[in-house]
Amino acid sequence: MTDNVLHPAQASAEQLQRDCEVRHSRRRGPGGQHRNKTESAVELKHIPSGVESEATERRSQFDNLRVALKRLRVNLALRIRTTELADAAPTELWQSRCHGERIGCNHDHDDFAPLLAEALDVLVAHNGHVPGAALQLQITASQLI
Repeated sequence: MTDNVLHPAQASAEQLQRDCEVRHSRRRGPGGQHRNKTESAVELKHIPSGVESEATERRSQFDNLRVALKRLRVNLALRIRTTELADAAPTELWQSRCHGERIGCNHDHDDFAPLLAEALDVLVAHNGHVPGAALQLQITASQLI
């Protein structure tokens, strides 16, 4: 990651953790005694924005932290709009994922949240006009949708 991060969803895992209040707790439910005896649930609150995420389904605190960070990135992408990102689009990351007016990424990929943020920022900058936003992002309107 470079120092000129345009959207919080692009921040490194280390930077996101520094920007978050992290809470650990016990949760009830499947997972046996280990789940009920350890504080494996992870709750994150991004202090600058107030956006939150959590992960409780794994038995490992480390695994839950990884999942909570991934969810936090998506939540940040959904809730925070940046005009700087819309003005800079398509970014180098976006261009690296585009091939023949198609975007190559799915929700499981690490780049999903930053790409989602970029698409939403451009869409908002175009007042919801999908063809205009797609043209700027150099993809088809159906790909943007």
